[in-house]
Amino acid sequence: MNIEHHDLAHEFPEHRERMHSLKMDNAHFLKLFEAYHAITKDVERLEGEGIPVSDATLAALKKERALLKDQLYAMIIA
Repeated sequence: MNIEHHDLAHEFPEHRERMHSLKMDNAHFLKLFEAYHAITKDVERLEGEGIPVSDATLAALKKERALLKDQLYAMIIA
């Protein structure tokens, strides 16, 4: 199975420098950034290794990831 990577460097390559600055200077951004990547890692592991998980659980993880991504993007472009 081909797993699409959703790390923020792939999602927003044009904002790499801004993300780096925010990680260094903004504790809230860093906390959200780390949470986003932890969830992304879990989703990719579950999908990639074929680990049995309910559709509802996987959908909830993806929804949480999307909400974090929206918050992070808002902070990036602010």
